[in-house]
Amino acid sequence: RVKEFMNYYITDVMEEYTPEFDQMLFYLPLAGSTFKKVYYDSALDRPVSTFVPAENLVVPYETSSLETCPIITHVVPISANDLRKQQVSGFYRDVELEAQQAPENEIQNEINKIDGVDPSATVNYDVNLLEFHVELDLEGFEDRDEDDEETGIKLPYIVTISEEKGTVLGIRRNYREDDPNKAKIAYFVHYKFLPGFGFYGLGLIHTIGGLSRTATAALRQLIDAGTLSNLP
Repeated sequence: RVKEFMNYYITDVMEEYTPEFDQMLFYLPLAGSTFKKVYYDSALDRPVSTFVPAENLVVPYETSSLETCPIITHVVPISANDLRKQQVSGFYRDVELEAQQAPENEIQNEINKIDGVDPSATVNYDVNLLEFHVELDLEGFEDRDEDDEETGIKLPYIVTISEEKGTVLGIRRNYREDDPNKAKIAYFVHYKFLPGFGFYGLGLIHTIGGLSRTATAALRQLIDAGTLSNLP
């Protein structure tokens, strides 16, 4: 029964599941690490599963896994109209934010070059939000023990701010209200192509990169040797 329901839900209701998963699997061998975000979307009124590129998920340098990571930052590009829908529904605070062109970065520039696309500089369509999955000890919502004494333990929250102005748009509890342990709810799934030395996995670009540099150096040495031997 569960299997039939999940098959129906993924194929008929969650329309983005298959294309997002296919795109994620295409990126995986190249980048070495990709992520899926599984959460309940209040605008669609259903669970969704979306692909998150590695460059849009920021973690501390010394992090070894998502389970032990103290703070996860998801860069969320959202259209101005979709943001307004979320504000009207009460999901985000109703504060004025201006749509802006996405800032240039080296990774996106290389992807655009491969795709053969060039972003227009005249259209403003995106608002970048920073979604922090973090543990906080908020005043008025402190963790308390059986004697109603404050324990000082930080609790999981999701804090969303505007990247441009730093305005807080929402703070939400990230644990189940009836959970006595107040365990953090996991939103992200990490896929690795090959195990790496740290948090990220290794992809074909990492493994082939050293061989290509060696081949280039050897070719240059052969050309130089041939040139010098034929110079007289």
